[in-house]
Amino acid sequence: MQLRYIFRVVKTMFLTYYAYMLEYRAELFIWLLSNSLPFILMGAWLKASENGSFGMTSLEFIRYFLAVFIVRQFNIVWVIWDFEKELISGQLSHRLLQPIDPFWHHLINHIAERWARLPMLVVLVALFFILYPQSFWIPSLATGLLAAFLVAIAFLLRFLIQYTFGMLAFWTERASAIEQLWFLSYIFLSGIIAPLEVFPPLARDIVLWTPFPYMVYFPSAILVGKAVNIWQGIGVMGGWMAVTFVINRWLWRKGIKQYSGMGA
Repeated sequence: MQLRYIFRVVKTMFLTYYAYMLEYRAELFIWLLSNSLPFILMGAWLKASENGSFGMTSLEFIRYFLAVFIVRQFNIVWVIWDFEKELISGQLSHRLLQPIDPFWHHLINHIAERWARLPMLVVLVALFFILYPQSFWIPSLATGLLAAFLVAIAFLLRFLIQYTFGMLAFWTERASAIEQLWFLSYIFLSGIIAPLEVFPPLARDIVLWTPFPYMVYFPSAILVGKAVNIWQGIGVMGGWMAVTFVINRWLWRKGIKQYSGMGA
């Protein structure tokens, strides 16, 4: 009975947020196109590969940056801005009156947005294969399922990290500024700017112990069939998720006391 109730609540929340996202399909399409940075960088790396050796062929660069584009569509997160807005405007008080942790509202909202975005993503990928027919490939079923699983974990990891930064809004009105600093490291170290193969060996070994490459590079590399240490990746992702979750819950408990003390 309890599981049936939880399923019904989650289903209702998902359908509600999905319907809401469908009202903004034009904006979703613009957001999707605004994440075309991997294609721009792909052109730059293709040009650079003509004059140097980077351990990757032109075809591998093309497929890699297409995979990066796909993965990024599933791990885009904006929860810190929503949470900051709710807290500053006082809307969080209404959330706290509900028997559901606000965390689940934000998470299901993001998941619903992924489903609303998916058809447009499929069309853009098909268009990409028309423009670059030599890049066409279909991952094996096992590879596709593993990549999908890791994309989901990568999204949860990034969501948890950003939501944890959002907890700082209990003490400052500009918690999103911290996310912007974090985003700079994310862009350079996650594999969006360049695959980790072009990093110096020492730098690559250090970066692989941070959460950044597992949000984009790791699932992208698996999707295109690169050889990576799967178990190390899953272990590092799980470790960072555990640490972030503990910090998140601690900040939430402290923050709620702070919020209540301010007269909420």
